[in-house]
Amino acid sequence: MQELDLHHIFELGLILVMIAAGITAIAKKVKQPYPIALVIIGALIGLFDIPVLQPLKLFITEGEVFNFVIITLFLPALLGEAALKLPFSHLQENKEPIFSLAFAGTFLSYLIIGFSTYFFFDFSIPAAFVFAALMSATDPVSVLSIFKSVGVNKRLAVVIEGESLFNDGLAVVLFNISAFYLLSYLDAGWAGLGSGVWEFVRVVSLGLIIGGSLGFGFSILTKYFDDYPLEIIFSIILFYGSFLMAESVHASGVIAVVVAALIFGNYGGRIGMSPTTKLNINNFWDVAALLANSLVFLMVGLEITRIDLVDKWQLILAAIPLVLIARSIAVYSSLAFIKSFPIKWQHILNWGGLKGSLSVALVLSLPRDFPGREDVLVLAFSVVLFSLVVQGLSLKPLIGWLGVKPQEEGSAEFEQLLAQLHRYETAITEIHRVKQKLYITDPVSEELINTYENRLDMLKAQINDLFEKIPDLKQNQMDTLVKHTLYAEHEAIDNLLREEIISNEIAEREHERITDAIIKIEGKH
Repeated sequence: MQELDLHHIFELGLILVMIAAGITAIAKKVKQPYPIALVIIGALIGLFDIPVLQPLKLFITEGEVFNFVIITLFLPALLGEAALKLPFSHLQENKEPIFSLAFAGTFLSYLIIGFSTYFFFDFSIPAAFVFAALMSATDPVSVLSIFKSVGVNKRLAVVIEGESLFNDGLAVVLFNISAFYLLSYLDAGWAGLGSGVWEFVRVVSLGLIIGGSLGFGFSILTKYFDDYPLEIIFSIILFYGSFLMAESVHASGVIAVVVAALIFGNYGGRIGMSPTTKLNINNFWDVAALLANSLVFLMVGLEITRIDLVDKWQLILAAIPLVLIARSIAVYSSLAFIKSFPIKWQHILNWGGLKGSLSVALVLSLPRDFPGREDVLVLAFSVVLFSLVVQGLSLKPLIGWLGVKPQEEGSAEFEQLLAQLHRYETAITEIHRVKQKLYITDPVSEELINTYENRLDMLKAQINDLFEKIPDLKQNQMDTLVKHTLYAEHEAIDNLLREEIISNEIAEREHERITDAIIKIEGKH
């Protein structure tokens, strides 16, 4: 790659952000999962020779740039954002399925894929188990964004989120052991097995200690400040600092970030953050996660097109079902003894075990002289492409077909009445507009208006009856209305401050009261 100056790098980055934002905006507008759209568009940009975008393609698909952006720049932010908002009580309530999937399921999948690849694909032992590690965990960058855009039952969403956060850390540890230490452990026999277990325990334990220590430390620090911009900066330092510190001592940076963010969001949120701070920290990381996710998936699409998949099509056709079968065995076996977890949810978890950017970044980090690197690269890219496009696109219809997406009692009936109400009110507005424009006489317009008003009266009576039967529907409407009035109150205070009618101190006090009221409403849902 030709050497690029910082100004040029910034220009390329801005172009990438603009493309990613445009695709994400369109996908959200048509209510489709934006990660899939980004991967497909990224792949198309990679396949076709577009002169204007050629420097961008060359820059982004450079292995070192891709690894840095995905693993060092975006991964701590995405993991931190997800763990920050995961209530510890939800984790506690669902610890059995989460840890069964994250540990037993990941190990089982790792062993099945590793031994199968070794025996049937004639891979070397390190290559077989590196591929197994890459394919054994769901990638949080992919799975969280897909499930957030689709929407699922709250408990299922927590289990999916918990599994993807914890088994990702486990997969990275297994990847490093498989790539760099596995052969020496095997040569040493039983002593090597002990060394392998010790290395695994060391990496995970150090990650837990570093993440836990920094999480508690920064949580206590928030007690001494009530300044949300500063506390947002604390969260940035915490997420990146815990990741880089853990990686510097060869511990699990992923586990360190997840643990640090969980503690900071739960313990720190309870002892040191005002409601205003919580709201602003969450809003900041919402924006950061959306930007990171959008860029990640576009980059994955660009990167995949660099690999020639045609020559290895037989190997690819065997690898995809192998990974799917291993995932199925891992999910259904690890959840077999948890009776409270419905079988429909297990189907969603199984098919939703997506692979993504982390798998691509890890396989690109393998040394150039790693035996079987090209074969592992081709298979990993193929499975990621299949996972994101085929599984990702079919996930939403599967959720609908299984009836897993939550639907509140009476919501369908209420939506139907609301749609009719809006139709008739719009019709009356249109009658008044046309009457003035085309000089329609009063007897004609009033007769039609009376017809619509009678229909409106009947609808309002039906809505009142539904509210009496299901009070939550009315409360949801009330909460929406109150929230909008609070936003208006917030803007009114801003206007008074701008005109210098009230002081900064009074404005801050009123803003905090309004924000507290908004948070109370949002906490109900």
